[in-house]
Amino acid sequence: MVKEAVKTLSKNPVFARDPRQVQFEGDINRLFLYTSYNLLGKNADEADAEEIIEMASKASFADQQIQVQENVHSQIKAFCTCMNEILLSNEKMMNGHLELSQQANNSPPHGGLSSAKAASKQRPLSQSEVSKKLKDQFGYTLNVKPSQISHKDSGKGLFLDGAVDVGTVLAFYPGVVYSPAYYHHIPGYLDEQNPYSIARYDGTVIDAQPWGCGGDGPELFDVRKMLENKLENEGAEKSSDRVRKPLEGSQVDDYLVEHRNPLALAHLANHPAKGMFSNVMICPYDFPLTENNMRVYIPNILFGNAEVNIKRFGSSWFKSVVSRNSESNVPILKTVVLVATRALQDEELLLNYRLSNSKQWPEWYAPVDEEEDMNLKDESIKC
Repeated sequence: MVKEAVKTLSKNPVFARDPRQVQFEGDINRLFLYTSYNLLGKNADEADAEEIIEMASKASFADQQIQVQENVHSQIKAFCTCMNEILLSNEKMMNGHLELSQQANNSPPHGGLSSAKAASKQRPLSQSEVSKKLKDQFGYTLNVKPSQISHKDSGKGLFLDGAVDVGTVLAFYPGVVYSPAYYHHIPGYLDEQNPYSIARYDGTVIDAQPWGCGGDGPELFDVRKMLENKLENEGAEKSSDRVRKPLEGSQVDDYLVEHRNPLALAHLANHPAKGMFSNVMICPYDFPLTENNMRVYIPNILFGNAEVNIKRFGSSWFKSVVSRNSESNVPILKTVVLVATRALQDEELLLNYRLSNSKQWPEWYAPVDEEEDMNLKDESIKC
């Protein structure tokens, strides 16, 4: 029913404008329907779906954008709360055992020996352990394993471990966020040799290469250190200046993010093979930087000097009204998440890459919807 409503709305004369804008508004409409339905929970019925469809037909594009942001933010807030419970409880346990160990060292021989042994066994959680705990407490997590797509170039794929409803936020697209002012700093961007970069409709590009598959320890993801270490290894003085200058006075120093995030793997989702359909779609998510308690779990860092970005694109580029109740715009970090387009359980996540230039399609690429791809002209999701 939701998909039929999307098709009906897409034929509305109001949408008969720039094809790329039409596609964007169609995507936001779908996200409005999916995430609003998800918000109702497992007790939602057909009457609820009809009511949401009616709301979508009457809501303006701007109102739908705001509602999508609120719906997504609500889910991500719940995820961050769960991650806090997992990691902070482990940290408290480690600190408690450390105190017991110290007490044991001050006790008579053999006194408190068991406490000392217990303390020695306590250690920070690995990424896989965090992932398992997330599955137990949150209901789902993600795994990376060989793709089920038969093509020889499919490699690894991204799999859901658990069951979710339509409209669930499943994954973050991690890495370094670039505004158009810094396109020329994106590794492999100009020669299209970076398979892990993704573009939002507003021109923001996220490069997930530095993130890899995350980290397996408690250390935080330090983008500045990563970039500077890479430059030192390359020994390229010119390249070093090219990267360090934009980092001066940037946000890179201000934020460190948790590298064990089990959902920060969206860049590993494959494009569906011929005859298959995608089961997730990208959703632009403007994270409000005022949410300090959540920031560590948002796996993105903005590249470049904020003043340069604002001078070229204006302060509105980095601000967004993310709630109807906001009295004023708040500073944001432009990110991307993946949202389920149907109910899913223990299956591979497939994302339509929407490569628009058919002359440069790789051998493995088969269009999911050719008309949809062409609407995007040269603005493919995957750069």
